[in-house]
Amino acid sequence: MLGIIGGSGIYESLGFENTYEERAKTPFGPPSAPLEVGEVDGQEVAFLPRHGRNHQYDPTNVPYRANIHALKQAGVDHVVATNAVGSLRESLSPRTLVVPDQLFDRTRDRPRSFFGDGVVAHVSMADPYCPHLSEALVEAADATDAEVEDGGTYVCIEGPQFSTRAESEFYRERGFDLIGMTTVPEAHLAREAELCYAAVTGITDYDVWHDEEEVSLETVLGHAAANEESMSDLLDAVVGAVDSDRDCDCRSALDGAINTPAEAIGHENREQLKLLLGDYR
Repeated sequence: MLGIIGGSGIYESLGFENTYEERAKTPFGPPSAPLEVGEVDGQEVAFLPRHGRNHQYDPTNVPYRANIHALKQAGVDHVVATNAVGSLRESLSPRTLVVPDQLFDRTRDRPRSFFGDGVVAHVSMADPYCPHLSEALVEAADATDAEVEDGGTYVCIEGPQFSTRAESEFYRERGFDLIGMTTVPEAHLAREAELCYAAVTGITDYDVWHDEEEVSLETVLGHAAANEESMSDLLDAVVGAVDSDRDCDCRSALDGAINTPAEAIGHENREQLKLLLGDYR
């Protein structure tokens, strides 16, 4: 099953059929909202609004662990996340879609792992986005009118405030391409849950390094609304193109990554993590 994390506008434009609501309970609390599960072009898809149905969660307080756990509980094995981002490159203009291949974490106040409190795991994050799912997104763009750039580094900041000019120039000097607030810790948690995870980002502004237009909520929302149609077309095209065989390392990310011996894992930890531990411990 494909899972989509995004905004309500994406859900409304994808044309879900035979839908039902799934109110998930997870060991990490409730997700942002109940899952909307249905069919898109005959394929089963689960949709989750990252910020809640009424956008009540800011980027720091999104229940990321519950969201990823709820998707895995539902049988999802591929996740496509949509993100609104700023551009740190003149060549990447607002209303362009980008499928990033790298991220840089500048967040401070978010739990990045399901593990750490009694059970320790160290997964590889060298390539934070599934290359096969990312490739499927880029290739699906050929069936749409969307302008999609392949690759780029997404620097994730804490927010909810936008950057200072000094910060924006610092990120540009480091060679980053996109700036946003939501790919961390989603990508980390999806890897720990052994889900294929890729992102399609919609550029809404030039951040504050550029003097072309002011970065404001009004500006961001205006370009985000324009991006939604292109994103929806792209997601609709990729639904049937996802490789269910998953010929990638995502599906075995925890193999050899858990450092705590089985006999040292207490009952409470084991119950909390049983969906993730599987046969590993």
